[in-house]
Amino acid sequence: MSRSFVLKSLKAFANAKKSALSNGSFYMTKRYSGNATSVSDRAAFPGYSGEFTSNLEFIYPENNELIQCYRVMNRKSQVLDPSQDPNFDQETCEKMLRTMITLGKLDTIMYEAQRQGRISFYMPNHGETAAQLGSAYAMNPNDLVFAQYREAGVILWRGLSMLEICDQIFGNSSGTCKGRQMPVHYGSKDLNFVTISSTIATQLPQAVGAAYALKRQQKGLAVITYFGDGGSSEGDTHAAMNFASVFDVPVIFFCRNNGYAISTSVKDQYRGDGIAARGPAYGIVTIRVDGNDLFAVYNATRAARQIAIKESRPVLIEAMTYRLGHHSTSDDSTAYRSVDEINLWEKGDNPMNRFRNYLIRKGILNEEIENELNEKHRKMIMDSIVQSERTKNLKPTEMFIDVFDSPSQTLLKQQNELLEHLKTHKEHYPLDSFEKL
Repeated sequence: MSRSFVLKSLKAFANAKKSALSNGSFYMTKRYSGNATSVSDRAAFPGYSGEFTSNLEFIYPENNELIQCYRVMNRKSQVLDPSQDPNFDQETCEKMLRTMITLGKLDTIMYEAQRQGRISFYMPNHGETAAQLGSAYAMNPNDLVFAQYREAGVILWRGLSMLEICDQIFGNSSGTCKGRQMPVHYGSKDLNFVTISSTIATQLPQAVGAAYALKRQQKGLAVITYFGDGGSSEGDTHAAMNFASVFDVPVIFFCRNNGYAISTSVKDQYRGDGIAARGPAYGIVTIRVDGNDLFAVYNATRAARQIAIKESRPVLIEAMTYRLGHHSTSDDSTAYRSVDEINLWEKGDNPMNRFRNYLIRKGILNEEIENELNEKHRKMIMDSIVQSERTKNLKPTEMFIDVFDSPSQTLLKQQNELLEHLKTHKEHYPLDSFEKL
């Protein structure tokens, strides 16, 4: 087919279209800008229906503008735009403060308890309390939570008692997991808080499935699932976000980007504009917030919940924060970051200090009140620890229960074998610390 023939055909088509328009036989017309060279000005592939271009251009991510970080209160505890202030009432502010103080005291005491050999493991929350509490307050208590492992503030906010916290950490018979889980792997059916799993990012696909169920039930509820910058590198994160987007489920992906995962800096963790940049690629509504700003986290999560429910679609929140403590009692973070860096963040952008100074300006907090609260919550934790330590562990045979609705013959056989073994070699086991068989 010659070039002149094609040009003549296109000219004839254009004249026919012009004539038809004057007679009103075309329903509508669209103008497409650009330098497309295809006969059809717009693509119609199954996977793409945008514009064509004759420019051979690649997208260089470093040339794109960075996604901005939403904040309400700066590091000096000043609200930048009064219209963005959520204006928490005094009761809410006091509860926020109490929970922050509790988390701080819990971190210090449990870290020392682990070093004394009284517990096996602990994960501190220092530096990430605003991300936890701001998001917790924004959700409905009936919304499901799929946490990672640094969300103690979320379950405390929902009502888990300090004794229940300590029972779980010490792994005794009164613990919510009956001693079958690692410490800090909290869970509560009554509080709609799904038990934490050690394996990184497995909670994300589970959360998407739960959100799909809520969508079908049409109860006006949502799911929030937490993960870290390290967890974002797991394949489960990709699968979860893709499924959530395709099936339009009401789930909030809340990423606590604290900069270091378990021990790997974000510089070695990923390229590109952080975690938030991935949201639009999945077709997910996305926002980046100052994770050390309690008000910004609350506003963003509250708005995200409305989007998730009213529009039935997933939302990604990337909360930028900094882990002030070690990853866990098994970690020495000075091996991969300097003490000077930690101290700089401790003094310059501690979310607890930011909120404390705000409350002082409001006249809600002073030194005397804070000292009283510190002592009160320290005593509460110590009293709970004493009680938890005195509570015996569940008898060993309980490890075979709750696997199936009714124990299988294989499990019963294993249970009997364990009983015989313990009777024969009881002098080698601390059976006094367990309930009687």
